[in-house]
Amino acid sequence: MDEAITIVGYGAVGRATVERLCGLGRAVRVAQRAAPSDLPPGATFRPCDALNPESVRQAIEGSAQVVLAIGFPYFGRVWKEAWPRTLASFVDACAEIGARLVFVDNLYMYGPCEAPMIETTPLNPVGVKPAARVAATRIWMEAAKAGRLKVAALRAPDFYGPGVTLSVLGERGLAALAAGKSATLIGSADLPHDIAYVPDIARAVVTLLDAPDDAFGQAWHVPCAPARTLRQVFAIGAAALGVKLKINVLPFWALPALGLFLPQLRELSEMKFIWDRPYKVDSTKFARRFWADATPFETGAPVAALSFRTRAKG
Repeated sequence: MDEAITIVGYGAVGRATVERLCGLGRAVRVAQRAAPSDLPPGATFRPCDALNPESVRQAIEGSAQVVLAIGFPYFGRVWKEAWPRTLASFVDACAEIGARLVFVDNLYMYGPCEAPMIETTPLNPVGVKPAARVAATRIWMEAAKAGRLKVAALRAPDFYGPGVTLSVLGERGLAALAAGKSATLIGSADLPHDIAYVPDIARAVVTLLDAPDDAFGQAWHVPCAPARTLRQVFAIGAAALGVKLKINVLPFWALPALGLFLPQLRELSEMKFIWDRPYKVDSTKFARRFWADATPFETGAPVAALSFRTRAKG
């Protein structure tokens, strides 16, 4: 498809998706509050306030497809209002202009799971942030069921990649190791945990953009490398950096007290279920339809780790 594509949000996933599309010679527009300083050649910009329906309509006007890849500050009070409002605005705007929508989503809506999560795992609004994602999910699912628009949700667990700071493997993880410090994580370093590589997420976004309409009206899980423990992933990164592996594990019971000084740690308390058990994502559905060769940690972790060392030197 050669029609105009609007990428809303220029964070880690949005940036990687834009770079991939521009590399393919596609017409790409980036929309968010402020213009990025590093748009690649061939990409254009339009301002967009995701919480303002009129701003959303103006930003995506003329688009054949829209990718929603934004994030909000990690506070339940923000998510509770922002996610349902945002999905409602984009569903309405895309339906109005006839654009297909790819929503880059997470897995919070499933709540605590003992078995690997699949796309039909029941929605479970346990906690403020999971409830916000459940509400957003129901908005696009009901619109798709009613035939209002073609929308697909691309769901990924926590992700990592070169320069990606907002991740368990990011600023307090591989970046800390690159700076000669200890990686810090919550709960346990020794439970298997699926983590997606950002370039793989971007690849999956483009896969859906190029897919026929029958791939829409449903959710898809991004393929991940076979699950490792965080200790194992950090060890791969430390080896690439040539540093000794040092890990500082924060117990769950300490989060409320630490949250007095770092509010985001307090916000993690309700998300304990991500870190207190094996966290596995089943992407069989995507693999059978499209591809399954996710980037192995032996490739991705060194690239991510060394990117932080390069950033520090620069």
